[in-house]
Amino acid sequence: MPGWAPPPKPGLLPLRPLGFGTLLWAPFQTLRRNPAATFGSGLIVQLVTVVATLAVIVPFMILIFNRVESAATSDDADALASGAVGGFLLLMLVPIAITLVASAFLQGVMVVEVASGTIGERLAFGALWRRAARRFGPLLGWTAIVTGAVLLAVIGFVALIAAAAVAGTAITGGPAGAIGGLVIGLVGGLGFLVLSAWLTTKLAVVPSAIVLERAGVAQAVRRSWRLTTGYFWRTFGTLLLVAVILYFASQLVTQPVSLIGTILAGVIDPTGSGASIGIMIATVVVSLVLTIVISAITAVVQAALVAVIYIDLRMRREGLDLELARHVEDRDAGRPTGDPYATPTMSGPAATHHDGPVPDASAGETWTPR
Repeated sequence: MPGWAPPPKPGLLPLRPLGFGTLLWAPFQTLRRNPAATFGSGLIVQLVTVVATLAVIVPFMILIFNRVESAATSDDADALASGAVGGFLLLMLVPIAITLVASAFLQGVMVVEVASGTIGERLAFGALWRRAARRFGPLLGWTAIVTGAVLLAVIGFVALIAAAAVAGTAITGGPAGAIGGLVIGLVGGLGFLVLSAWLTTKLAVVPSAIVLERAGVAQAVRRSWRLTTGYFWRTFGTLLLVAVILYFASQLVTQPVSLIGTILAGVIDPTGSGASIGIMIATVVVSLVLTIVISAITAVVQAALVAVIYIDLRMRREGLDLELARHVEDRDAGRPTGDPYATPTMSGPAATHHDGPVPDASAGETWTPR
């Protein structure tokens, strides 16, 4: 009787449904496996975002400060300050748009990296970007939809609290209206968090479906909803735990720098005469550099996590692990191969593929071969 052999692992992930530990740490292994392409992409995204923000905000703030200082009267200064708030909000649309584009592209890059790494491919920086660019349009559309929905939800939530406070004050004629607004804010805030967590989890693998299955946004949303059915808490727990790990890790790196800078400034200049200005500038610069580096790592890991979850869900629901193993075997033997991540069209663990919609197995639908 032949002995047991572990599932093959040609690259990043073992070709079997992943245990929780593997699912949790695979995104960090993605960063370590191909750091030049993955960390480099995240660093470029963060640098572009920071530079664009500074290029827009700094000249505007210098202009406003100069005009306020040269104002003839205090009324003119107040008017300039009020106008500056509106101008600042409008200018912030520029870095937000750049961040939107950059984050959408990074999602695509990391999905391609995880998918190719799972079957043992190691793509160079240029090849990774070229593959991700093919699905940039739908990714950008999805990211814009999510960003717009979040902004509208926040604006609506704030407007609801304000309206409740004003109505309560008008009715009671006292501070009860403000208290009512606060209560509504607390209850509504909890509801908003629960709804956000639910939708974020159910739609977590939309970018992966867009890139790997070449699905449109609407089809990718349906696909993510179906794949996460029955695995909600596992998906939610993984996303939450990795986010918590990244948050505390970043705090452990950045907070000591700020603390040391503050202590040194106090020791060198205890009277506040300005002798510690060099220490303060150095602290700000070091903190900014660390923030950029950590933000790049965080963005890469979180984008990779989504792709890892997607592959694990398809292994569990559709037998993708067997399809990937067959692909690797055919490739290594020199036989022709197709795209192992394309949408499956027939039941069974080793499915063929096409570009059509995917039935929902949990609803009793079956795969029909062509």
